[in-house]
Amino acid sequence: MLSRRNPQLNRHGELIHLLSIEGLPRAVLTQILDTAGTFLSVNDREVKKVPLLRGKSVFNLFFENSTRTRTTFEIAATRLSADVINLDINKSSTAKGESLLDTIANLSAMHADMFVVRHSESGAPYLIAQHCAPHVHVVNAGDGRHAHPTQGLLDMYTIRHYKRDFTQLTVAIVGDIVHSRVARSDIHALNILGVPEIRAVGPKTLVPGDLAGMGVRVCHDMAEGIRDADVIIMLRLQNERMSGALLPSAGEYFKNYGLTPEKLALAKPDCIVMHPGPINRGVEIESSVADGTHSVILPQVTFGIAVRMAVMSTIAGNQA
Repeated sequence: MLSRRNPQLNRHGELIHLLSIEGLPRAVLTQILDTAGTFLSVNDREVKKVPLLRGKSVFNLFFENSTRTRTTFEIAATRLSADVINLDINKSSTAKGESLLDTIANLSAMHADMFVVRHSESGAPYLIAQHCAPHVHVVNAGDGRHAHPTQGLLDMYTIRHYKRDFTQLTVAIVGDIVHSRVARSDIHALNILGVPEIRAVGPKTLVPGDLAGMGVRVCHDMAEGIRDADVIIMLRLQNERMSGALLPSAGEYFKNYGLTPEKLALAKPDCIVMHPGPINRGVEIESSVADGTHSVILPQVTFGIAVRMAVMSTIAGNQA
């Protein structure tokens, strides 16, 4: 039975689903980050596998396209020795009119142990977690504008790897925040981990008005937003989620909010630059910055596999 207090935790406070970072105890986040650190060395082995999920079946259910995220989940599950089943749901059952819960019921009957779910509708992973068998675990791989918890966790792992201590940092999140589930997950995680200064930077049309209630300082001026920052997280312009004219042009956006070497010079000298990908070069970030010494964008991808291994192995070891 799902806990009414937090549907992600069992009665012992252990993680059984990862649906959102919001509301999770700091100890749970720290446990995942610590566990991810132990998996990084697996990447360097000749045989890149550990037996923690041997005999388990992980179903990747991507109702929304994402080659990068699905690939990293597949690699992570395979390195844990799970049997991985990738289903292109849009071209199968739901395209034929089958309901989401009927799809889940049928897949559960195939002895699934874990569902990794990406869906365009916010809340879909919660619905699945409420209706799947008690032994099945659910990982949210991105739902609507709501949350992308594993991206948030790999961002936290990246920050901790380079900066060690969260409690002394200024973190600026720049760009299309209103459409970004990554930004929401990052903000919740940064708050839980004790970051004292979180800034949301972007035009008024792309920054939600309710962020102050989450302890976030809103800046519509790029220079103000990134000045003396320790970490800058650049976000992709999500044109596919925009309706109406939210921006005058990509060129105008880059002029005001694109990260260039000149703007980066306003941040701390050892500032790191992050991006969840895919990058729009010349729109959100200049290539010289994306490929420069401050960029940790490629290490983020490497860390993402270890973090997803940590999430899956952690929840698989806990009982509902």
